[in-house]
Amino acid sequence: MLRRTPLLDRFERDQIASEPPDYFRSLAIFEALWAEAVALGVLPFKDPLEGIEGTIELARALHVRTTPGTDR
Repeated sequence: MLRRTPLLDRFERDQIASEPPDYFRSLAIFEALWAEAVALGVLPFKDPLEGIEGTIELARALHVRTTPGTDR
């Protein structure tokens, strides 16, 4: 595994900056991943709301109320 170094960070930033975003390439990747998930039987979900209660409880536990204009 590679360690995070300033040289590696600079290389990754340069790679990202040298390639502009390509909508159609990203869409093709998404569609290929979706097709693979369907072939594996993971998608579409049988019951999309299954487990939503736990997600809602987690969201409530993590919700932090602050006064507008103040830091947390």
